Amino acid sequence: MEDISLGVPEPILDRLPADDETVAADMQKAVAGWETQFNRILEEADDEREAAGQVLEAIDRFEERYETYDAFVPELRAWGQSPIYAIAWRTLYADVIAQLHEHDELGEHLDRERNARLVEDGIRLQDL
Repeated sequence: MEDISLGVPEPILDRLPADDETVAADMQKAVAGWETQFNRILEEADDEREAAGQVLEAIDRFEERYETYDAFVPELRAWGQSPIYAIAWRTLYADVIAQLHEHDELGEHLDRERNARLVEDGIRLQDL
């Protein structure tokens, strides 16, 4: 499989407060680290299904973090705080998930692996 290339979308960075560049740097550092980890997974996996399974586990964690940040938004607003950072991180997780699914070869394997897990968990075909 080809290497994965991830990035922080400019619209996310543009919405951050101009006087605080640490969050943008943190986001770029996080995405670079994720990219390195995903490429290591692709390199070290025995086959494409194993690689897709490991990437899908990371996507599941990203979806959990997305939901956590999403829950922070109304809470912060209720307390009169700006939710801009929670919104930015939430959007970043969603975008990274989309970038992984858009990857030519990996996207197809992720869909297959997710469907295989649904069948395995829900229908229990192996018990027939």
